[in-house]
This record gives sequence, C-alpha cells and structure tokens, in this order.
Amino acid sequence: MLTREQNEMLCRVEGDVPMGRLMRKHWTPVCLTEEVAEPDGDPVKARVLGEDVVVFRDSEGRVGVLEESCPHRRVSLVYGRNEEGGLRCLYHGWKMDVDGNVMEMPSEPPESGLCEKVKHKAYPVKEWGGMVWAYFGAADQVPEFRPPLWAPTADTRVSIVKAILPCNWAQVLEGAIDSAHSSSLHSSDMVPARVGGAEATSNLWLRPSTDKAPRMQVERTPYGFRYAALRRPIKDAATHVYARCTVFVAPYTVLIPPNNLYNVANVNIPMDDTNTSFYFIAWGHPSTTPETQTWRKFLGNTVGIDLDERYRPYRNHENRFWQDRQAMRAGNFTGIKGFPNQDIAMWVTMGSIADRSRDRLGASDMAVVAFRQRMLDALAEFDSGSTPIGAGESAPPAGVCSFQCVIPKEQDWRAFAARYVWDVDQSKPRLAEAEGAYQVNSR
Repeated sequence: MLTREQNEMLCRVEGDVPMGRLMRKHWTPVCLTEEVAEPDGDPVKARVLGEDVVVFRDSEGRVGVLEESCPHRRVSLVYGRNEEGGLRCLYHGWKMDVDGNVMEMPSEPPESGLCEKVKHKAYPVKEWGGMVWAYFGAADQVPEFRPPLWAPTADTRVSIVKAILPCNWAQVLEGAIDSAHSSSLHSSDMVPARVGGAEATSNLWLRPSTDKAPRMQVERTPYGFRYAALRRPIKDAATHVYARCTVFVAPYTVLIPPNNLYNVANVNIPMDDTNTSFYFIAWGHPSTTPETQTWRKFLGNTVGIDLDERYRPYRNHENRFWQDRQAMRAGNFTGIKGFPNQDIAMWVTMGSIADRSRDRLGASDMAVVAFRQRMLDALAEFDSGSTPIGAGESAPPAGVCSFQCVIPKEQDWRAFAARYVWDVDQSKPRLAEAEGAYQVNSR
C-alpha cells in the first residue's frame, strides 16, 4: 500500500504538480475525431490535465485546440460561431484561427492595432488513430508526434469506446493492468473453453483456462513494464502454461492481451484530479477488427443508448449501474451488461480518488504494485532531470505488443516472439454486423 503522500503524488495532475508536469511532456488525446468531424461544425469542450479547451474544425478542415476562455473577457468559446476559417466569440465578435491568431476584433477601432498585439493560447495538434491529440507542454519544446502502438499505421482499423468517468485516472489504469480480476468480475463474459488460445465469438471472449489465481511475473522496461499472468491451461496442464502478457506504456496506456481476431488497448486520460476520459480500443486489420458502432454495441457503450451525447454513462452509482439481480440469480456473475461497464462500476465505487493507504494487497496484485512503484520512481527520475518515462529515448520501440498463448512450461514468456494480431488470411473468421452485437462469419 502507499502512504497518503505517495497516493497524492501518483494521482494529482492539476497545476504545477509532478505527475502533471510529466504528463505534459507527452502528446495527449483530447477528444475523438468523430466529435469534430465536420468543417465549421459545432465546437467541442474538452478538459485535459485540469485545462479547459475548445476543439473545432475550421472551414478548410484544420483542427484547432484553443484555451476555452476568450482572450478578451474570458467567456467560453464553446458557444462561439465556427465560421469562415475561425471561431468567433459571441460576446464582442473576436475571432481566432486554429493557431490562436486573432483574425478580427469588430468591437475595436482598426487604428488601435490591438488585433496584431493579441495572441490566443493554441496547442500543437495532430490527428491520428481516430483521435485529436495536443501537446500541453512548453511551446518551444514540442516533440515529434509518434504513432501510438495501438495505431501503428494509417490503414490500421481503430474502433474506440469513450466514456467520461467521475474518478481518478490511476484507479482506471490499475484496473486495466489487473489480470486477476477478469476471472471473477468478467467470468460471465470471458468464459473458460477448450480452445488453443483466447478467441472472440458473437457475444463472448473464450480463454483456455479455469485458473482464477494466476502467478504474476513483471519485467521493468524503460517505457513502463511488461508482466505475465501465468495460468494453468485446460489442456496439457502438466506440460504447458497459459500466459497473458500485458504491457504498460507510461504514462496512461495499457496494451491488453488480444484474442484471435484483433488487438485491444486501454488509454486513460486525466481530465483533472477526479475525472477521466476512458478509451477502450479494438485495433487491427479491417477484415477482422469490428467497426466502431459494432464494437460499442458489443460492449454496451453506444451513444444515445448507454451514454449521453457527451459520452457520460447513463449507468452510475445512483442507479446501481442498471444491475440485474434476476440475471444474477439465473447465473450471470455481476448482473451488469458489458465488461467495461463491470469495470466502471468497480472504479467509480472506489471514490473519486482511491485511498491506497488502506489497501490490503496480495500476490495477485503484483502488477498493480509494479505500476505504483514504477510511476513514483519515474517522478523521482524526472525531478532529477531525466527524460520523462515513455518519451524521448525511453519511448517504446515500434512493434512492442501484448500477447496471449499456451506455451511449454520451460519457455520463458519474456523471450516469446510476440506479434500483434494482423491476419489478412480471408479463410479465417471475420466480423460482420449483427443486431446489438457482432457475429463471426466464415468465408
């Protein structure tokens, strides 16, 4: 467990605090590209690392991320007019372009020259992998944008569930790297089966083990760490082990072990100290990776049905996450539909910031302990002048990925030649649209 002081250092990101300073050294997702899909469309409000911003796409298709408050009298630009190459404040008509240049000041006499003297705060922007990214660090130290490991190429299919959660980013991330909980919390959706490895079906994820108490092993890396959850397989238990290797890429990304069709990732962006933009991602080849709406239906996270138009879940602590006790009596373990929603119920009910000084940890929590210590060590190294973890020379090499497989006991998982799932063999199963979920078809 952590002390209260260590917990504060791990969790807090707002203002001039260590974790906030470290995270601002990374390109950071701000919103989904779909939220600002149309030129001259509605501006979008976002909050990242305690900073309020407005995101918009101008008439030429360029995306801007600006400080939300107008430089004139500090009113919100989210209500502004997105027109003719810029965002116009409603109050006095000041208009800013995507770079923060003030284009017009209708309320000021032309001879004042004020227009040339004012520059609004604009952040460097990149679109990639279905997201709008911005750099929130020093404007004169902007690093080159590197594609994330879950969107290695422009032709990668990336399907994203987004949910705005009323809790701290670290407890969300700890859930993503905690392999042990899946055997209980997700036991009705991730079902043991006599298969050769994890597989996706129309409504379940199959796994080749009934073992609920995995042995954990951790390997620290410059960008974070890898760890393996080693379980007894259903078949060949005397000679083999079922290994699920998860990768933590600091500061906020987890590469989750894939199934036979597509890869999975989790990205957790602190909006502030007590709210998180949670992104759950399927990615891979277009022939086997579900498209966005299919992915959201499968997970019970469709806008307008499960989420409001701002990606806030309708399921919450007040309505008990729509838990179905009758379904539980009939055999469903949680009574909560969609395994991300099962996770969300756990994260939110820990409180806005979990009190880790009261934890009672066991052997299955090794990865959680590794995350906490890795990030606290990274903060100390950063404070002493080292490159921020996950950036610069400590960034992960291309090709780093999670994996799952049944391997001989004598094989070291650390030396396993992992490859992300990218199968273009059209004789393999592929995903197709289905009512409310997805189904596996054969060609």
